[in-house]
Amino acid sequence: MKIKRIGVAAIALAAAGALTLSGCTSGEPESTGGAGSSTAVISTNSTEPQNPLVPTNTNEVGGGLIVDHVFAGLVFYDAEGNVENDVAESIETEDSQNYTIKLKADQTFTNDEPVTAESFVNAWNYGAALENAQLSSYFFDSIEGYSAEENVEEMSGLAVVDDLTFTVKLSQPESDFPLRLGYSAFFPLPEAAYEDIEAFGESPIGNGPYMFDGEDAWKHNERIDLVVNPDYDGPRKAQNGGLDVILYASTDAAYADLQAGNVDVLQDLPESALETFETEFEGRSVNQPAAANATITIPERLAHFSGEEGKLRRAAISHAINREEITEVIYSGTRTPAHDFTSPVIAGYSEEIPGSEVLEFDADLAKELWAEADAIAPWSGSFQLAYNADGPNQGWVDAVANQLKNNLGIDASGAPVPTFAELRTAVTDRAIQTSFRTGWQGDYPSLSNFLGPIFYTGAGSNDGDYSNPAFDQLIDEGLGATDIEAGIESFQQAQEILFEDLPAIPLWYTNTAGAWGEQVDNVEFGWNTVPLYYQITKSE
Repeated sequence: MKIKRIGVAAIALAAAGALTLSGCTSGEPESTGGAGSSTAVISTNSTEPQNPLVPTNTNEVGGGLIVDHVFAGLVFYDAEGNVENDVAESIETEDSQNYTIKLKADQTFTNDEPVTAESFVNAWNYGAALENAQLSSYFFDSIEGYSAEENVEEMSGLAVVDDLTFTVKLSQPESDFPLRLGYSAFFPLPEAAYEDIEAFGESPIGNGPYMFDGEDAWKHNERIDLVVNPDYDGPRKAQNGGLDVILYASTDAAYADLQAGNVDVLQDLPESALETFETEFEGRSVNQPAAANATITIPERLAHFSGEEGKLRRAAISHAINREEITEVIYSGTRTPAHDFTSPVIAGYSEEIPGSEVLEFDADLAKELWAEADAIAPWSGSFQLAYNADGPNQGWVDAVANQLKNNLGIDASGAPVPTFAELRTAVTDRAIQTSFRTGWQGDYPSLSNFLGPIFYTGAGSNDGDYSNPAFDQLIDEGLGATDIEAGIESFQQAQEILFEDLPAIPLWYTNTAGAWGEQVDNVEFGWNTVPLYYQITKSE
């Protein structure tokens, strides 16, 4: 098997024995000239968050952008996906199962509450408890005492030692545990959050580089305005005067504002601009591989998509999609046809996983598989693919629908939903009765992050309610491996099962495709497609 390895995940997997993350900082970025002031506000585009902004209940990109800037975790990820300490002074282990975490002194939330060991332990216990129904509860699965079947208010694997020290005991050795700690599920919460968690989510009190300034900072479906947190003194210290996050109804409108100089940085571009943006914004654009992908999820609960019939139809649909054509014609090469369920920039990525041939375009084979499914139960009705209309989706959805019409001989069409938040709510509430667009932007740079949270039984982002005990076991084995090669082998074997079951149909890998105006400087996009907003400067 040909395996491509890029070092973004190696830092966490390298230790079979003692591991220490201590004193890592990235320093402040140096200006490259052209923009001078660090007090001007940076404007950008995003989508309306699905839920109130509680870190453990935020698992989509609109809310994630805000949470990641309002809160600071134990660690964060630099542009290449390397781990740097943020609130943590050190993270130490001798056996990859028992961790001692020490915090930096004199850290506070924006309501002046101190950030303590209890701030983390209480937040993690809240996120893990079933009664709180948090979307990211799965991320605590590794901690001793976590239960997915019964409510546990306090996990036995967490213990506060003193104000700045706590310990974590995992159910098994997992050497990549420190790598996960920059994800929002592991952020701390102030005691004030538990007084009214829903109200807190509307105007969260964080400890990160930015903060909400008043209760009207979030104007739903319009904008979210963040100001600089003057008390944050960590490695992501803001080099500008704040962030204005504009919740555009379409990426075309956002791009028009960029062209007119009315917005500073765009991290999502419309399909109409993909062929020309690098020329129009020469020297002020980016088009590079990133830890993100796009998929189609077809839940087994839908008619004709359960059991053996469902497997045949998913495989037929996969073979009926010409990914090369769509990525060139629709995306002008800013997407790359998928070969697996992860991302080419993640350590251990492979293009030769057995079963991955199901992603190859083959119209004749698609028809044969569809006919085999018809022999089990004749197809009836129309195939619909739901997508959010406020993102750059209509072009590729229409192209996929046309290919299914032509290559399978069925009626197929897109089913637009006005906003990303509405689509995600319909998905998480299991109210949606069609297939729907899905995808993954990496939470932390590891193969396991593209597999477990999406396909493990009961995981918070398992939108299709997929369950396969053999897959779950391989994920557990991969997480428990202290040897890099053994962990990668387990995750690749887990993907073999996914290629057989196709709980989601991989489409393509998403490049970071963004652009910015002449008025800003120090613009850098990270490993997960998100700009490092804190280091951007802007002329007055």
